[in-house]
Amino acid sequence: MRSFITLLISLALCNISFCQHSFKVVPLGVKGGIDESNLSAYMLAVNGTDDYVCLDAGTLHAGIQKSIDAGIFKNVSANDVLKRYIKGYCISHAHLDHLSGLIINSPDDTVKNIYGMPYCLDVLRNNYFTWRSWANFADDGEKPTLNKYHYLPLEEGKEIPIPQTNLHITAYPLSHSSPYQSTAFLVRYEDAYFLYLGDTGADTTEHSDKLKSVWQHIAPLVIAKKLKAVFIEVSYTDAQPLNKLFGHLTPSLLMNEMNVLSALAGTDNMKPLPIAITHIKPSGSNQIIIRQQLEQLNTLHLKLVYPEQAKLLLF
Repeated sequence: MRSFITLLISLALCNISFCQHSFKVVPLGVKGGIDESNLSAYMLAVNGTDDYVCLDAGTLHAGIQKSIDAGIFKNVSANDVLKRYIKGYCISHAHLDHLSGLIINSPDDTVKNIYGMPYCLDVLRNNYFTWRSWANFADDGEKPTLNKYHYLPLEEGKEIPIPQTNLHITAYPLSHSSPYQSTAFLVRYEDAYFLYLGDTGADTTEHSDKLKSVWQHIAPLVIAKKLKAVFIEVSYTDAQPLNKLFGHLTPSLLMNEMNVLSALAGTDNMKPLPIAITHIKPSGSNQIIIRQQLEQLNTLHLKLVYPEQAKLLLF
């Protein structure tokens, strides 16, 4: 009887929505530059399945192989994971550290959709998948087309399903050194959500309201305990001059944005929400300093997570 009562108390203390894992994430790459074997790319699937969408694709093969070596994927080759497990790509913006893996691995890939806002897909079509820079593996653009990839433009705020998965996705624009734009992807499985933001500057430095708009959309999900995690960049330390951020965040700017979200969703509702820090520039001791500064500034007591390449995450 005492054990049964203890179990009931534990369940009461544990928010069920956070005790259960809806999503699994395989970080294929987590850094914001320099190391071409570890650039932004995250495989996301419903927990218990191997039907992934890849959120950005800076590094693919190297990250997949390291994930196999780490035991995340068993009894498969890197090519098997690339061809069979990844069902599509969501590309936040067309900077090379977010899509070079997709381009380089395209000869060995299978037929898939590339999801993105039109401002992103236009660059792939007109600048990368052309016969002047690379073979055109898409079904649109410079002729002849090899018809492997299909561009699927997203509309702001409009949810669409991702075929061959149980996932749905909604895109929101971000400001990344205005007027250049990046994208936030809100992924849904049933009534659970996951938010991934590509590179973004703060609204204050970008003179924008893009992040505030995203926070307004997700605040009800935070309150309802339906949002499982937020992946957001912090590229530079607070020592970086504001006029040399190039559309990125620092620890102070991130925490300012978290205060905006907290004002909308409530501080207590924010505490159990994992905030994963992505795209740290690995130059010098940036990684150590950024982590120290984030911990010092974390007056909201946020649950900060630091993804590592080939280390499985559950949310």
